[in-house]
Amino acid sequence: MPDGAPRGPEEDRIEAAVRAVLGSLAGDLTAKEAALLAELEALGRTIARAKAEIAALAVDDITGAHIPSATDELDAIVEHTAQATNEILDCCETLERLEAEVPAAAAAVLQGAVTRIYEACSFQDITGQRIGKVVAALKAIEQRVEAAVANASGRGAPPPPPAAPRTEGEALANGPQLPGEATSQEEIDRLLASFD
Repeated sequence: MPDGAPRGPEEDRIEAAVRAVLGSLAGDLTAKEAALLAELEALGRTIARAKAEIAALAVDDITGAHIPSATDELDAIVEHTAQATNEILDCCETLERLEAEVPAAAAAVLQGAVTRIYEACSFQDITGQRIGKVVAALKAIEQRVEAAVANASGRGAPPPPPAAPRTEGEALANGPQLPGEATSQEEIDRLLASFD
């Protein structure tokens, strides 16, 4: 805290506690004990200052605007991606109806292309799952920021919201994995072979 700045109630309590400890000590303090007490007092002031700085953060901007805005944008991405995927799939159905009207060789090429498009459209589901993970992480960050500010300001942390019940399948499903973190095909093959 800069010299001359007003002292807060937290600093006054720390100073009173240190003075009480000093007053309760019998006899003269050794240089080592005096240095230790001075360090404790300085540490207490540093903690009080850090708590005041955390409480002064513009958390309302983070939790009231930035994080909700980010989650809304991500939700919009999922919605628009789903709409685009549906349009692509509708076009694939139109191409499939045309297969009967073209020569066999062209129909086979057309069918192969349509199949590849269907397979590629699985990105929409995977993208939605990944964005869902990001939204969940943002909400967890928001809760932790709110709890840190509540603790620093002395209000106490709000109780965490109850976890939504998950089915056994949901507990086992991890969605798409980051490269290098997913179960390898070799591990899957070993697991399947163990059932024989």
